[in-house]
Amino acid sequence: MWSRRRHQAEDAVRADALQAASALAAHLQSGGELQPLLVEDVPLTGGEVVFADVVCSAARFYGTEVAHPPSTSGYFEEHPSFGRQWVSNGRLDARRRQEAEAAALPQWRDHTAARVLLTSIGVRLRPSGSRDWLPFDHALLTGVATEERPAVVLSYSVCAPLLLSGQAAPWLGVAIEHLYHRSI
Repeated sequence: MWSRRRHQAEDAVRADALQAASALAAHLQSGGELQPLLVEDVPLTGGEVVFADVVCSAARFYGTEVAHPPSTSGYFEEHPSFGRQWVSNGRLDARRRQEAEAAALPQWRDHTAARVLLTSIGVRLRPSGSRDWLPFDHALLTGVATEERPAVVLSYSVCAPLLLSGQAAPWLGVAIEHLYHRSI
């Protein structure tokens, strides 16, 4: 019962998000423009205009170096001829190496809630608990892809892709694509 209600709520949020995105797309295609917002607590460059100030879940897609665990698994065995000796556990060591290699593969990492500003210059992201704003400029954008869930993936020429998910993500995807195509 609880699961059904949760799925119905998620479906309603997804429908609202997609409706807002399609309404924005129709507005922009008919010659409309994004409306500027007044945001006073953010350092902006000269002439930079804010169009959205939302909270999303953010993640980055990248791999890491493999950190092989030390080979310390095993047990002591009492051998009749050799006495007590250490016997290593090769299976456990192999499994730990495989787990370390799998953990290092490229995947979505650094999942966090973040305040997201969409500006005329780019996306400004401030992860939860941080004071620093991370800039993702439209000039470095190479692609915008929407996903089935309310999410948008932004690909950049100089850094790992950025995933923004949440109710505002589809709207942001439409707006970012509009600003990107307007600037090229």
